[in-house]
Amino acid sequence: MTDEAIVLNETIHQSTRLRIMTMLVGQPASDRLAYGFIQQTLRLTGGNLTTHLRKLEDAGYLVIAKEFEGVKPRTWLEATPEGRSAFAEYLANLERALNWRPAP
Repeated sequence: MTDEAIVLNETIHQSTRLRIMTMLVGQPASDRLAYGFIQQTLRLTGGNLTTHLRKLEDAGYLVIAKEFEGVKPRTWLEATPEGRSAFAEYLANLERALNWRPAP
């Protein structure tokens, strides 16, 4: 073990953003999820979800694509390579924290 501090990414660590990233990173890299699906699955209000998505988008962890299917607007969410990497690093640091033991 090293004496290096264990730091968890605060952007991802917030519980709602952690759940959003878990859903997005759980998809293959070429897949995306519908805004409505995430909103329904996580039982969030539109305003609450949008606020968290904006923070993740500002960090470069996801992209938001707005498209039309006929006349109906659809919003799609996809984890970026940077988001996937940040999530993997977050998990590695969390595992380090869970396995931490004091030096003898």
